[in-house]
Amino acid sequence: MTGGVTVVLRGSRDTGAAAPSGRTGDGPPPVDLARSVAAYTDRFTPDGGYRPPSRIERQTVAAGVALLLDHRIDQAEERLAEVDFAVRTVTDSATGRGFAEVYDRVDQGPAPRGWGRVLLDLDHPVRWSVQVPHPVADHDTELLGVRVLRGTPGGLLIIAGAHRKSGEGDAADVAHRRDTVFDAICAELVGRRLPGIQLHGFARDSAPRYDAIASTGAGTDGRAAGRALADALRAKDFAVCRAWARSCPLPGRDNVQGREAAAAGVPFLHVELAPPLRTDGPPADRTAQAIGTVTGGWAEDARAG
Repeated sequence: MTGGVTVVLRGSRDTGAAAPSGRTGDGPPPVDLARSVAAYTDRFTPDGGYRPPSRIERQTVAAGVALLLDHRIDQAEERLAEVDFAVRTVTDSATGRGFAEVYDRVDQGPAPRGWGRVLLDLDHPVRWSVQVPHPVADHDTELLGVRVLRGTPGGLLIIAGAHRKSGEGDAADVAHRRDTVFDAICAELVGRRLPGIQLHGFARDSAPRYDAIASTGAGTDGRAAGRALADALRAKDFAVCRAWARSCPLPGRDNVQGREAAAAGVPFLHVELAPPLRTDGPPADRTAQAIGTVTGGWAEDARAG
């Protein structure tokens, strides 16, 4: 059984926006989420800026997201403002659905901190997450994340805020560190028992026999979902290595978010994808459809529970 939370957010005091366009007729024009995310990540480079957050800063952002999920909108905005984050509402032009976007105001300035961005469905209970820890570095995983978010109502998309090689050492490699805003938000989702799927990409020569590598990371609670994902990818004519059944490259067992989910007994999937499955076009569409088999199942499980 998975958890679910309902969010109702209309407008943002930070932007002065009214309810999303297409729902009341007096809001801003609809937004193409894919273009918005592409514009956000376009500046990410290996030598880009990244400032590690303090413990209080990362906990504050996670607490703001938690308040938003608990429908405590005013409190969420106030908490996020403490660290120069804010909330705005948008309507996705592709789906007509409303989303809340949690964003870093500092991203608009000359020295972005690289702490990430969150999009969550406003029109349905939030029941699952799709996580993108290595945008740009794992080319087009951020855009595949938008496809997945659009595919099943009730999702939350979290995107890391910098290239994984930004900053000092591996400071911005959020899939392998606990001291990031990305991890703090994912830990909050695990605490709410929301299952998640994390998207990664590999070069063809890393696993030439496969198009995708499906894994449950360090745990086993996502095994049923993993089988469903592997079957769905195979049905789309992709070659899949199932990390729970055989030795696969890049199984993601050291993934920090996967370890946290495993410790809590929450389903988690780590999926590595070859370039064609992520790049804009029919293969990426088929990949998102296959992942929708899993996210749709999670949503249905939560409704049944």
